Amino acid sequence: MSPAAWMVADRRISLDDPLVMGILNVTPDSFSDGGELRTVDDALRRGEVMAREGAGMLDVGGESTRPGAAAVSVEEETRRVVPVVEALRRELDLPISVDTRKARVARRALEAGAVVVNDVSGLAFDSRMGAVVAGAGAGLVLMHMRGTPADMRSRARYDDVVDEVSRELLQAVERARAAGVAYGAMVVDPGIGFAKNRSQSLSLLAELRRLVALGFPVMVGTSRKSFLGELLGCPPEERVLGSAVTCALAWERGARIFRVHDVEPTVQALTVARAVVAAGSSGDPPGSDGVVHSGASSPSRTDQDNSR
Repeated sequence: MSPAAWMVADRRISLDDPLVMGILNVTPDSFSDGGELRTVDDALRRGEVMAREGAGMLDVGGESTRPGAAAVSVEEETRRVVPVVEALRRELDLPISVDTRKARVARRALEAGAVVVNDVSGLAFDSRMGAVVAGAGAGLVLMHMRGTPADMRSRARYDDVVDEVSRELLQAVERARAAGVAYGAMVVDPGIGFAKNRSQSLSLLAELRRLVALGFPVMVGTSRKSFLGELLGCPPEERVLGSAVTCALAWERGARIFRVHDVEPTVQALTVARAVVAAGSSGDPPGSDGVVHSGASSPSRTDQDNSR
């Protein structure tokens, strides 16, 4: 059974409801939205829209980790990320995550107001990252990936992808514990599309309960990814519905955090999925309206490819 909360800095984030994490990529080359957010004001406006649509957390990334993406220096990544984190922290009452593999970038972002580090390498890239997270008392997302964006496609070789990803995630957990990160601060992410082909990504989603059984909250990031493009035969911007479906199925299998580009359709899909699951177990969910209420915000009724 998935833990009911995520301990992040000085707050307890309930996971009784789905937590939707909105993606804010301040990069020129991310697979789906690279170059869309050119200024701090662009990122802030997008964050405000996501908050109105029901995002409970925002994830700011300054380095693309799509297959073959060029590396970004610490200085450039910091220049992209930190002003955005500062603006979001100043203007919005939402917890901020920083999507980075680099300890120096994470430290600066945490000082600027971020409270979560989302490390796609599972602490394998920068040996100092665990200590930075532990020292700040921040939350930590440990994602599974083999290799680097430059070579991860060649590493998608598994006998049992769910078993091997589970074991390698537990190794990441042990790295975090050795650095002083509390168990309650950790979330695990199977890394859909990172060193996984379409079949392997689908297997991880189908068998997600085996990852939930590890005892940590599970985050999934399927948004607009290439396995959906292969299934649906469409470009990233047309994969919104397919992405929302995967989130609904992942909730039913025990995932609790959903990292997405498209907040409103995801909130709608999760609202329905949550109501169906609740009706099949113990009746109406708390509040009896069946609506997902993520973080500090409620969903508004108005208003490449494998990676960041």
